[in-house]
Amino acid sequence: MERRTFFGAAGAAALTIVKPELVRGTQRNSAVRLALFGCGGRGTGVAASFITNTGAAVTALGDLFEGQLAKAKDRLDTAAAKASKPAIDRSQLYAGPDSLDRVLSSKEVDAVLIATPPYFHPEHLAKAVASGKHVYCEKPVAVDVAGCRQVIEAGRKAQGRLSLAIGFQLRHAPPYVQIRERIRRGDLGALVCGLSHYYAGAIRRPEWPNASPQERRLRNWIHDKVISGDIFVEQNIHLVDLNNWLLEARPLSAQGVCGRRGRRDQGDCSSHFNVTFTYPNDLHVTVASTQFIEGEWDVAVRLFGEEGNAELRYDAPVRITGRRPWDAPGVGKPEKTETAAAVAGAFKGAIEDADAEKERHWIESITSGRYINEAAQGAESTLSAILGRTAAYTGRTVTYDEVVRSGEKWDAGLDVRRL
Repeated sequence: MERRTFFGAAGAAALTIVKPELVRGTQRNSAVRLALFGCGGRGTGVAASFITNTGAAVTALGDLFEGQLAKAKDRLDTAAAKASKPAIDRSQLYAGPDSLDRVLSSKEVDAVLIATPPYFHPEHLAKAVASGKHVYCEKPVAVDVAGCRQVIEAGRKAQGRLSLAIGFQLRHAPPYVQIRERIRRGDLGALVCGLSHYYAGAIRRPEWPNASPQERRLRNWIHDKVISGDIFVEQNIHLVDLNNWLLEARPLSAQGVCGRRGRRDQGDCSSHFNVTFTYPNDLHVTVASTQFIEGEWDVAVRLFGEEGNAELRYDAPVRITGRRPWDAPGVGKPEKTETAAAVAGAFKGAIEDADAEKERHWIESITSGRYINEAAQGAESTLSAILGRTAAYTGRTVTYDEVVRSGEKWDAGLDVRRL
């Protein structure tokens, strides 16, 4: 898969304009009827944001576990009432191993938000595209190379007829958009290196003592290396994607280390990663991360150039120092990030409007008929994170092309039909 293969389909789809009156349920000024598949904290939070910040209405819910539906319905119905939108009809609640098929068969659904564990994203995204539904899929698009290939193929099939977005919302945070333009115009001079960090605390989960081992793995998927992709692909991919976007490039190679020391859960994910990527022009960017620490979360990206430095924090500041100093307006002062909010992606400060801006962009692409297709970009960022994970696992320098050629495929050994 060469670079032009990754971007050819996505670029063509982004420029395709389809008359909106030809698309069921997506006429201009009409409400897009959105289904949520995967009713955990993140998925429910994003669905509530769609209700609050766009013209979309959530009309259906699907999840493997029935108990998740009731909690999600309560929260989303509350959001809908505040927005003067209808509650979710109970006939549109689907649980069990065939719940996605039933969601996608519903005549009350135009689009689907996929917020399931990352291991299932390629399969779920491909099914949504095959059903003719517009798709918003949470990151990462996959946990392995084979999954990324499947997503790229689904993107090709969606070209020109569906809007397909991947949940890299940081690209839409207004302060980040502004600082990127300043970096692009040369306010930092020639870039030399970068440092990024994502210091997160442990993500607590119940023990589920009465659940089978398979069910426990699924319910606590965030602790499972294969189902989540490990913390570098599941969590730190936001920084990898942000660096790719800011630098307008993908890494050529990576080297790194990781370990599990410090974690106390029953899973097998790492507690920390330290990865250095090499980008074109011998530009080195380090990504350091944790998912075990006590204390406050802290996330930031810094780029250093010959004439200035850029700092992009999740909270504040977002600024440039050096010969052409600049501070993003309206960001405010840093606020403490509570763990429960951080786990669901609800940060205050520079990125608090990122989800809403991303959601509006996707919904507008549907109602206008100017479809977007982010499958290739989502796969490239996921492959970049897999590159960093592979380098840390192996302890050697690994190239991007080597990872792509590997065809790596992970098998979780799960059969959801037997739960």
